[in-house]
Amino acid sequence: MIQSYKKKSLLQEKYDTIIIGSGMGGLATAAILAKEGQKVLVLEKHYTPGGFTHVFKRKGYEWDVGIHYIGEMQRDTSLLKKLFDYITDGELKWADMGDVYDKVVIGDEHFDFVKGVKNFKKQLITYFPEEERAINDYVDLIFKAVKTSKNYYISKAISPIWDTLFGKFFKSPFYKYSDKTTHEVVSSLTNNETLIKVLTAQYGDYGLPPKQSSFVMHASVVRHYFDGGSFPIGGSSQIVKKVDPIIAASGGTILVSAEVEEVIIEKNTAVGVRMKDGKEFRTTNIISNAGIMTTYNKLLPSKIVEKHRLKEHLKKVKRSVAHASLYIGLEGTPEELDIPKTNYWVFPKENDHDTCINNYLKDLSQPFPLVYLSFPSAKDPDWSDRYPGKSTIDVITLIPYETFEEWAGTSWKKRGEIYENKKEEIAQRLLKEVYKQLPQVKGKVNCYELSTPLTTEHFVNYEKGEIYGLDHSPSRFRQSFLKPRTPIKNFYLTGQDIVTAGVGGALFAGVLTSMAITGKNVLKKIL
Repeated sequence: MIQSYKKKSLLQEKYDTIIIGSGMGGLATAAILAKEGQKVLVLEKHYTPGGFTHVFKRKGYEWDVGIHYIGEMQRDTSLLKKLFDYITDGELKWADMGDVYDKVVIGDEHFDFVKGVKNFKKQLITYFPEEERAINDYVDLIFKAVKTSKNYYISKAISPIWDTLFGKFFKSPFYKYSDKTTHEVVSSLTNNETLIKVLTAQYGDYGLPPKQSSFVMHASVVRHYFDGGSFPIGGSSQIVKKVDPIIAASGGTILVSAEVEEVIIEKNTAVGVRMKDGKEFRTTNIISNAGIMTTYNKLLPSKIVEKHRLKEHLKKVKRSVAHASLYIGLEGTPEELDIPKTNYWVFPKENDHDTCINNYLKDLSQPFPLVYLSFPSAKDPDWSDRYPGKSTIDVITLIPYETFEEWAGTSWKKRGEIYENKKEEIAQRLLKEVYKQLPQVKGKVNCYELSTPLTTEHFVNYEKGEIYGLDHSPSRFRQSFLKPRTPIKNFYLTGQDIVTAGVGGALFAGVLTSMAITGKNVLKKIL
């Protein structure tokens, strides 16, 4: 049954804009449009809003499903911090994770990523003293690549006429970096395989290994964390809680358990949505934050998809990687269990990242190519007030969708014994990795639960359980259709597919989509 996120909210007769999906892109777009005086209706298929920013509770614990750390929050002048402050009226507060935000573990060796550019370089040089020049050149390149990004992304929001006239000027400097793979760029600076493996260790943040990923995607992630990592105080559910009043202030509403069946299009103009229960909402603008694959495959009428050959677009991009997450609940406070705030990126000792992935995909009994450990209960200073005497750990690894595909179409929590056994096998392997890195937590685990690509498919509505929408390959950044405007009048896109993976990309997508709809320089206002 469709219901308001906040029980007291009243449905309006008419809305200026309807947004499908309440993930970060949808929430950001809604808040910005609300501040422009628009009445916005956000429709969320599931019973809890937020997409990858939502939390779930089980057995007296709480886990954040998608937000593990955010960069640039400790610097008030950063664009991302200003954006978050704008869409929450400065109500969302952040906790600094400390000096070491990421620890890279290769076999038995540890390499710390320390916040602050000078500290980052200095620490790396202590591990690789003979590679000082390569490390300095690498950091310089990160900044150069990121600098070209702003104009490239702004070009997605400008009118088609302006794009024809000035698009090349905006995009060409960016393509110089986006057309190259991460490995291509980094291996041109050094042939030290361990250093390359360390520098590219954060590939899990965007899901594509160095020989396949675009260097600009890698550069944006690395730059994003140079000032350290932060975590929302009170957990990631605070994002929806702080954005909701902004939407409501202009008469807008977030509806949950509200599944859209189809976008209603008349004379090539989007005019409303038809819900799963048959109810219709009419509006001036419609925005999909459901991801471009889901939007074109499921939400638009087939005649419109054929007319504009939208399936041809989808052939030019690939889905990102699927994953499994192990959510662990422990007895004892983070302090008692000596749980760190620092994230752990754990890799096999042998081979480069791409080889490790290839070996694993051929035979899933091979070592996990990557195991990521995050400790939200240690990062959140408010955690022990809400959950005294308890701690949590999130563990993530790559799992192909095909591993669980035979259970596609079955109901959540009712997939059968073989499925559960397969989950248990993966959970035990991941627990073993946790005990290896944090032996002190053995015997303290109270409960654990593994999510599979089918879980992601169910809760986030990505068809193949992909975590980052589209793959961040060099060719992805050449696709001109990945922008807010579509060939359908008054129908727009937002979210990570039109910018880049993650919360930061989805947040900025909200700015671009708002600019495309209003024709105003919203970014100038925010800054």
